[in-house]
Amino acid sequence: MRQFDQQRPNLARMYDYMLGGTDNFAVDRLAIEQLAELVPEAVPLARANRAFLQRAVRYVAAAGIDQFIDLGSGLPTQGSTHEVAPGARVVYVDHDPVVAAHSKALLTNVGRAVCVEADLLDADDVLAKAGDFLDLDRPVAVVLVSILHFLPDSARPWQAVARLRERVVPGSFLVISHATTMGRLEDEEVPRGYRGSSGRGGADRRPSEIRRFFGEFRLDPPGLVQAVDWRPDRPKLVGDWALPSSLMAGVARKIDHSTPA
Repeated sequence: MRQFDQQRPNLARMYDYMLGGTDNFAVDRLAIEQLAELVPEAVPLARANRAFLQRAVRYVAAAGIDQFIDLGSGLPTQGSTHEVAPGARVVYVDHDPVVAAHSKALLTNVGRAVCVEADLLDADDVLAKAGDFLDLDRPVAVVLVSILHFLPDSARPWQAVARLRERVVPGSFLVISHATTMGRLEDEEVPRGYRGSSGRGGADRRPSEIRRFFGEFRLDPPGLVQAVDWRPDRPKLVGDWALPSSLMAGVARKIDHSTPA
């Protein structure tokens, strides 16, 4: 297995640390501590994102889905998909060979979950590798949580996600969370020509641009909303700290239009 460089912070390990994990090094912890000083909401947002993932996975599993493709997954720790859906088969996908190698090691004794190295922008390769472990003639949940905003428009992420939507069978689900500096702003309120930057070569997109990723899939209630507002486990209480409106999320399903509703 290729080894992590212990002298340089790694996003997957940093995320693990933000979630309270132990698969990280001192350099990762230092990077997060420095980030938290500059962006105090960074760690709470990471945890809100993981909480959305867990609620969405439980929701989709309750709808009968027992197969997941988790793209840009990072390290499968701290309440990842296979832990939330214990009866499901899960394929984690990461394009970083070091992260993929570490993930494979972590999953060595987990017979129902594997990690493959692939680029989500190559949907056919992703599905070919996932198909070695899953039955893609049956419905599957495609999970794209907190990854699409790292991809600039020039990478044509909409086309890649459209290909994934095309290839999966009716009854499949698409789970997405996506950063946006627009927050609760409606499109008409966003200054003309605005294009935020994630600072990592990606983009903070308009709500309508995020909706495009769902294509013809039907968004389940409550639709595309702030991650903390997507089917929360408990109602908000007076005095709860309000996270910035910068992470939108939704879950949609592929409808079979060839048969009557």
